[in-house]
Amino acid sequence: MESEDKIARLKEIFKDCVLCPRKCHVDRTKGELGYCRLPAKIVMDCALAHNGEEPPLSGKKGAGTIFFSSCNLGCIYCQNYQISHTACGKEFTVNQMANVMLDLQKCQCHNIEPVTPTPQTPLIMEALLLARGQGLTVPFVYNCGGYENPAIIKMLRNMVDIYLPDFKYGLEEDGIVFSSASQYPRFALDSLKEMVSQVGDGIELENNVARRGVIVRHLILPGRMENSKEALRLIKKEISTLVPISLMSQYTPMDKVRHHPLLGRRINKDEYKQILDYALKLGFKNLFVQEVNDYRLTPDFDRENPFD
Repeated sequence: MESEDKIARLKEIFKDCVLCPRKCHVDRTKGELGYCRLPAKIVMDCALAHNGEEPPLSGKKGAGTIFFSSCNLGCIYCQNYQISHTACGKEFTVNQMANVMLDLQKCQCHNIEPVTPTPQTPLIMEALLLARGQGLTVPFVYNCGGYENPAIIKMLRNMVDIYLPDFKYGLEEDGIVFSSASQYPRFALDSLKEMVSQVGDGIELENNVARRGVIVRHLILPGRMENSKEALRLIKKEISTLVPISLMSQYTPMDKVRHHPLLGRRINKDEYKQILDYALKLGFKNLFVQEVNDYRLTPDFDRENPFD
């Protein structure tokens, strides 16, 4: 009943949308469109078993990844712009989305992982509750961009098993220039604090597959070393050095920024090493490290009991 009450309150927010920090205050139930340009409906691009996530999420059978259309960030360098920069996609009912989740479980996916759920959270959570009632048992992974409304995250307590937020910007000016996201670091920190209060600051594993916890992703941008360092400093100062951090190296300049003076190139090995070394210097030991698009764990990350 508690979850049903929360979902009813979440759905009411569609009428005066404040699902993310942009707080557009549009009535999406009447067709008014805010920053994300989404109606008060589920709009999905595709769903699949994804083997390219962090090892505890992908496991051997893949994460049950559901790519939802649009986003509340709209980064100019978006690595997934074909989906995240458009509100187009196939509309699903709550019942249909619950069936998508159940089908991914039938395919032996280790979890259900909605990508960019923030603008569609009310109906996604309603679908999750329905799927749980029909036999869904795998963990639910909330894969978001980090620009979250902490009050909304608070409403997800006891419904989300694993949080997978980005922490894109330690420097507010980078958030404004690259994502038009005012106060990104503050919203990301406050949301992460709430996530950690719900699921802890580590990962609980069963047979090397995540069952509960948090992983924070940080995509290293070319030439923006101070932004990455400040993101790590903030997490250490205000959260914990136990938080698993996924340092992502795969930044690729898409068409929109191919000739950008800062973002028009990939990062180099020296830049990645600089941020990795800095994370270790700060005391982060539970790091997911990318090398040539493959993840490895820092040597002292015990996969069975990483935080004992």
